[in-house]
Amino acid sequence: MYDLIIVGAGIVGLGTAYAIQKHHPHLRICLLEKETGPAVHQTGHNSGVIHSGLYYKPGSIKAQNCAAGRHQLEQFAREHNIPFDICGKILVATNERELPFLETIADRGRKNGLNGLVPLDPDTIREHEPHCQGLAGLYVPQTGIIDFSQVSRTLVDVLRGVGVDIFFSKSVFKIIHEEGGVTLHTNAESFQARHLITCGGLQCDRLAQEDGCNLDLRIVPFRGDYYELTEKAQHKVRHLIYPVPDPDLPFLGVHFTRMLDGCVECGPNAVFNFKRESYSKTGFSIRDTYSALSFPGTWRLFKREWKYGLDEYKRAFSKKAFLTALQKMIPDMTMDDISPGRAGVRAQALDRNGHLLDDFVIEHRLNSIHVLNAPSPAATAALAIGDTIRELAEKEFTFPSPP
Repeated sequence: MYDLIIVGAGIVGLGTAYAIQKHHPHLRICLLEKETGPAVHQTGHNSGVIHSGLYYKPGSIKAQNCAAGRHQLEQFAREHNIPFDICGKILVATNERELPFLETIADRGRKNGLNGLVPLDPDTIREHEPHCQGLAGLYVPQTGIIDFSQVSRTLVDVLRGVGVDIFFSKSVFKIIHEEGGVTLHTNAESFQARHLITCGGLQCDRLAQEDGCNLDLRIVPFRGDYYELTEKAQHKVRHLIYPVPDPDLPFLGVHFTRMLDGCVECGPNAVFNFKRESYSKTGFSIRDTYSALSFPGTWRLFKREWKYGLDEYKRAFSKKAFLTALQKMIPDMTMDDISPGRAGVRAQALDRNGHLLDDFVIEHRLNSIHVLNAPSPAATAALAIGDTIRELAEKEFTFPSPP
């Protein structure tokens, strides 16, 4: 009998285990993961950006956790010798329509505590990034890059070192509440605990529904495809270059990210995926497709954003269309400068009205807590999200006292 079982060994699940164990070292904690190792899905397929907290609505859970999580992440990386680079980024407006959005974003950043934001004109944009062109821009010094898979592997080692039991290849398919606790049935064996926290990422809504939650949301997967700059073109990007995002959608647009090894990724786009955990353009699951298309919010989203979605699909299957998006910021980019790269899938919660939920969603039921929406910047914010969940657990759960 464990005091607590956490389901999911992405960086949010690991961050939650880390936060709770740190404050309650006497608890018996178990972490279950259905894959053979940590960070297999969202955590291991993102762009590796340490987000500054620039975009998020002041006062939102996202904004609060991103700022706190960024500082905790940097401290954790220093303590455990994990390479990272706070290299800064520039945000670039390439047309007149984006200029007011750029100012709105800058204002949000200041309200979220970001110091040193520098407005850029066309000349100062080129001082930062000589190949980049835009009408106006914003320099954000707090943005950085890191390998979140390495952070996750380190968290596994740290947690095991202090007595947390971590089991891989354990897929939870049934959750039963009983007097005094909860039993989790997996593909291999059963586990019992007094309390449960699920951080299931792409499967989070299914875990919550299995636990008896009546949800007004559905996880809809969005695949993001990347290209890489060829070696001869890598000099065209010094650090990170972002467009001004559409204020009505929780996607940041196709951008350039210089990685720790010097390679440069371009992307991602954002297209509806027909299989939650597939990184192929042709991946398909009847169960996942039915889950998305039987939910009324999906069709309302499609009806409202069909033009945006069509443009994203064009970029998914057309290298030329993808290049055109990149050329808005770096006009001298050519077809020979980019080659197909990897892909990631974002677990995005959607409500019945077809609105993509922008903020983190964490819900409590009985002796369970479920993380139901933790998109970007969840990797950056993971250690702070862990603290937020810990505080909720301390309020709602009855943990045994230290011996």
